[in-house]
Amino acid sequence: MRKIIILILLVCGFVPLLWAGGNTRQRLTQEEFRARQQNFIIERAGLSAEEASKFFPLYFELQDRKKELNDEAWKLMREGREKDITEERYGEIMEGVLDARIKSDKLEKEYLNKFQEILPNKKIYLIQRAEMRFHRELLKGMRGGPDKPKGKPIPQTSGR
Repeated sequence: MRKIIILILLVCGFVPLLWAGGNTRQRLTQEEFRARQQNFIIERAGLSAEEASKFFPLYFELQDRKKELNDEAWKLMREGREKDITEERYGEIMEGVLDARIKSDKLEKEYLNKFQEILPNKKIYLIQRAEMRFHRELLKGMRGGPDKPKGKPIPQTSGR
């Protein structure tokens, strides 16, 4: 269980990077990103339409809440780049960053319990694997420049 939570955290840590970074020709809107992610997860985890309709609102709610926490942590980290920050303030910054991570972990646990109310554990596991694969494939595609081969393309939305 702990390994699953750690894997979720690692994967979810990539989401803000994918929203914020990337090549302009490969940049996706949040809606495009979510549509592709949703279709990829549905396909890889074998979710039924009914399961997907119950799962994804909760899933994206979790992502939004975690993004808020991540934004708080990054705001604190950016503050640390300013000149004349005291040692005491650096300590406060680090406490704030760690507090945001702890809150994120607690959210993961809270939503895992919610997911377990609507899906069997095996499907949740398959979703997590699919999510990791989605991010890996997306990062491979972003790394490839005009001269570099790209990874397998992420499936386009199919209107499921």
